[in-house]
Amino acid sequence: MGLFKKELLDKMKLLEGKTALVTGASKGIGRKIAEVFAQHGANVAFTYLSSVEKGQALEEELQAFGTKVKGFRSDASQFDQAEQLINDIVAAFGTIDIVVNNAGITKDGLLMRMTEENWDDVININLKSIFNVTKAASKVMMKNRKGSFINMSSVVGIQGNTGQANYAASKAGIIGFSKSVARELGSRNIRTNVVAPGFIRTEMTDVLDPKVVAGWEANIPLKRAGETEDVANACLFLASDLSAYINGQVIPVDGGML
Repeated sequence: MGLFKKELLDKMKLLEGKTALVTGASKGIGRKIAEVFAQHGANVAFTYLSSVEKGQALEEELQAFGTKVKGFRSDASQFDQAEQLINDIVAAFGTIDIVVNNAGITKDGLLMRMTEENWDDVININLKSIFNVTKAASKVMMKNRKGSFINMSSVVGIQGNTGQANYAASKAGIIGFSKSVARELGSRNIRTNVVAPGFIRTEMTDVLDPKVVAGWEANIPLKRAGETEDVANACLFLASDLSAYINGQVIPVDGGML
């Protein structure tokens, strides 16, 4: 991106006046999404669970952008906690315009070695949490007759991956769920879209063998891994009015892997 274009984008406030929720924002992709949203004028509510110190640090950091920011320790895979979360956000911020369902985990293993617990944990945290949060937040958006849901899937949810049957199932389920909700809520001016990241550099990938990373990058048409900002910018577009007529779509952010 040219310097002029970047400076222009930095000055634009694509989400000014909007309130956004980003789940699982204490690190990685979720953290960058929260940062980019705050940079573009959004009031940001975000969740964390185990990473308490990182969550508190993010809240302090995002306040530098001059918008209202509040972190909530919440487990969205629990139906009651998800409902309470949305109630707490409305009480603190007045409304909710954007939800990025980003929280997720992996518990990899070949099918023959995968335990029932590992299956259930991944499905509950990755998929059931999106049902819980979407159901609760949609009530607010339906009253407002506007809103945008952005659900985080993965290229693995589209093409599968050895040793990730549970993760792939959860991420594929997100796509089917989102397309259905897009049809149900579209008449209320509520859009639901999916972002499907490919190989993105995060804290988890930083510990991988550089040779393994280089091998993966060689199979990506753009010949590089993605950055968290690449995913955050896609979410920014889907959250903003620039995407006002985009609904029920899956946007891969994968450098051309698919």
